[in-house]
Amino acid sequence: MDARLDLFTNPVLSKFIKHVNAAAGVALKAGVPLGTLELMELRISQINGCAVCVDMHAKELAHHGETSVRINLVATWREATVYTEPERAALALAEAGTRLADAAGGVPEDVWRDAAKHYDEEQLGALVAVIAGINTWNRLNIITAQPATGEYVPGQWG
Repeated sequence: MDARLDLFTNPVLSKFIKHVNAAAGVALKAGVPLGTLELMELRISQINGCAVCVDMHAKELAHHGETSVRINLVATWREATVYTEPERAALALAEAGTRLADAAGGVPEDVWRDAAKHYDEEQLGALVAVIAGINTWNRLNIITAQPATGEYVPGQWG
């Protein structure tokens, strides 16, 4: 499969990506564990079917010391007992924020309340930013048919 556009040389998309990346960096400073954010990004990418991002976030999680069990079970996190309550709340918010078209009312109030039990206002902002950011990346990759070569190396994109 060949990409429809090169995201990094297209005059509009290359500028857009710089802004997306700069915006995403803000979320990393809010005190949410990096592993939680990466689990969210992996799960969202699975839902959206973005192979490029699934490859990247699974490898980033492993590189940062996450176990293969937790990486592999994130697709079925509701039935898995290996995630903490805060992680489960973040994953539920990630799924609800990704599947907006599936729920006429958007993110259910109980999902938000559960996340708010575990994260302060700044951290909730970070969770929302990560959800929006990875959904943006998933859409960029899928719309432009970016191939997943399996050659991603942790840290490759920053």
